[in-house]
Amino acid sequence: MFAFLFHRPAAAVTCLTCLLVATACWAGITSNLFIEPGKQFALGGGQLGGFRVEARNVGKVPIEIKERPRGGGIFGKATLAPGARGTIRFMAGSTALLLNPSAQQANVYLKVTGDTNLSMTYEPNGKL
Repeated sequence: MFAFLFHRPAAAVTCLTCLLVATACWAGITSNLFIEPGKQFALGGGQLGGFRVEARNVGKVPIEIKERPRGGGIFGKATLAPGARGTIRFMAGSTALLLNPSAQQANVYLKVTGDTNLSMTYEPNGKL
């Protein structure tokens, strides 16, 4: 097999490129996210596929996780107490909202998989 690759460098480069793209898609996004008091972090919105968020609250205050579907409205998904973990799935086009309703900074570790072509921004709590 290796002899074949050395005789056809274009095939080897194409094969390697496909392998790198595939592993990049599997990797997802990881983040050690800090959310200021009274703010919410918005992840996604308008993407073609659904995505999954594995969250671990590593801070000292609870974090609320909600979903804002493409068509409007907001739906509660989970509240993570300090030290708690959770895995939440979001629909295609939805926005994941991570809210910090406390007076202290929140800290959550995230791993996002699925459609990771997501926008990311901070908003005031309660923004529809």
